[in-house]
Amino acid sequence: MKKFILVLLLMVTVISVTAQETHSAFNSGEWFRFRIHYGIFTASYATLEVKDDSINNMPVHHIVGTGKSSGLLSVFFKVEDYYETYIDKNEVKPYRFIRKINEGGHTKDIEINFDHHKSEALVFNKKYNKKETFPIKPDVQDMMSSFYYLRNTIETSSLKKGDEQYVNMFFDNENYHFKLKFLGREVIRTKMGKIACLKFRPYVKADRIFKEEESMTVWVSDDDNRMPVRIKADILVGSIKADLDAFKGLKHPFKIVID
Repeated sequence: MKKFILVLLLMVTVISVTAQETHSAFNSGEWFRFRIHYGIFTASYATLEVKDDSINNMPVHHIVGTGKSSGLLSVFFKVEDYYETYIDKNEVKPYRFIRKINEGGHTKDIEINFDHHKSEALVFNKKYNKKETFPIKPDVQDMMSSFYYLRNTIETSSLKKGDEQYVNMFFDNENYHFKLKFLGREVIRTKMGKIACLKFRPYVKADRIFKEEESMTVWVSDDDNRMPVRIKADILVGSIKADLDAFKGLKHPFKIVID
């Protein structure tokens, strides 16, 4: 069950697609909580929150993501994950990304500072007191900032079933190129009621976490908030399901489907 919080955040990261039109989907004060199921058990809860802050005397959105194991899982496998990103409020690009995790004794403590003028990322591995510089791609995003950036640029009216888009992301010390396929629209039942959603298939690497490239499916609210509602993934040791459990501070009205 190792890395299930990381899997959730990776899934949340790639649930939107790029477009030309800019849209403001979120603001400071927004907060999400997800309930993560591993089989029939509630394995964890994870949260994402947007705050006002500053970095280098520049006003930014400071976004914090946390995850912690719960129930029986916490007895046998303790998980504490902490993620942060500081993003430009106008262009929604990352200036700093922090990843601090403890997953059953496996720990990481990494800070990434982005220099967009030099097209470089300075990676500080605090666990080993090691600093390295890596090249980054144009319009790069970190694992968390990409979600918020893409929420602001998705154009839902022009989406067609089968459309494929790509997302650039820098994570730890590598550039990733995600491919997404739009699967269509679907109304799903949640604890908040029935929600009209956009359904996507991110193509992930078949490795020690995922069974195959098409192991993941995500549902995003088909409204101006474009918030993650449900995520499913088949992994090598079973399946994970994450449901939006609670939220507050949405910028736009939340709609449910009335029969």
